[in-house]
Amino acid sequence: MSDSSHLIQEQNRIFSIDFFRGFTMFMLVGGITTVFGELDPGNIGPVTGFLQQQLSHVPWEGLRAWDLIQPFFMFIVGVAMPFSFSRRWERGDSWRKTFYHVITRSFFLLIIGWAISSSATNSNFNNVMAQLSVTYLIAFLIMRKQIKWQLIISFALILVADLLYRYWPVDGFNQPFVAGHNFGSWTDMMLTGSIEHGNWVPFNAIPTAAHTIWGVLAGTILMKNWSPRKKVFALLIPGIIGVIIGYAMHPFIPIIKHICTSSFIIVSGGWSLIGMAVSYWLIDILNFRKVPMFFAVFGMNPLFIYLMAGYFRRFFGSLIDPFLYRIFSWINEATISIISTTIIAVMLWYVCYFLYKKKIFIRL
Repeated sequence: MSDSSHLIQEQNRIFSIDFFRGFTMFMLVGGITTVFGELDPGNIGPVTGFLQQQLSHVPWEGLRAWDLIQPFFMFIVGVAMPFSFSRRWERGDSWRKTFYHVITRSFFLLIIGWAISSSATNSNFNNVMAQLSVTYLIAFLIMRKQIKWQLIISFALILVADLLYRYWPVDGFNQPFVAGHNFGSWTDMMLTGSIEHGNWVPFNAIPTAAHTIWGVLAGTILMKNWSPRKKVFALLIPGIIGVIIGYAMHPFIPIIKHICTSSFIIVSGGWSLIGMAVSYWLIDILNFRKVPMFFAVFGMNPLFIYLMAGYFRRFFGSLIDPFLYRIFSWINEATISIISTTIIAVMLWYVCYFLYKKKIFIRL
């Protein structure tokens, strides 16, 4: 039996979900941005320059590919929720027991997210895990409601956030789309006593809950007894509409990831749906598995790799860099760094692959 076939049976869920999550995790921790970041913009071609730009956050307004990784993460967590909770309920777990599990998991996500982003003197709730603790809970609380109500609630959260940014009356924090002077910055000040977090704000957890809710709806579609073609179009068409509407809103409501404006939520939600539709079409319909298997391995232990990637990277770097810098002493340091980053990414993958082969899955 092939690894990919075994993976499907073992996890009892659609392989494209594992690929999507694994691809997102690889982008987060694989070091690909470091590879392109080491390149000198003045000595690279237009294609490489474009990739270098796309693999970095836009300074404030606008959207680059790298700005989609966090929405993808929030979205794919939602996609997996119907599969996970349906198994719990099928085996007899009550809603109350499941709710206790969700509350506990959200609490630990919040604590871990806060801890890994904070220092001894500076608190930070802008970590993706801290925000996921909120979006995950909200999505769970409404996932048994009709689709129309989940959609209404998701857009209500976006609307409430937009109105708060526009009409918040506190002087100095009432400029909705100005960095450091908006409602989100005020919430950061109230929670942490500072706004020195790169203009990222903890209030993003409220509007970006829409990503997780839409992920739940996407997962529900994938679970339905529909034809594969119908599932693809059920994801693809709303995704295209979301991208068009999101970009059309930009002249009136700027696309700003740092504060998750409504235009950003909608356009990135659209790209998330498109990404899921394309993944499902390529992997579960066309049965294209070998390359996706590489990424899916990262998706098997997302919490572990997210928390431990930094430690592993430093440890692996301490092992290989002394050799690389001597063997390749005749080439420039940026090239050596690229080689090092690539080798470390492969080593990180092997750690995940080892855990997968040993059937070790670390979860909250």
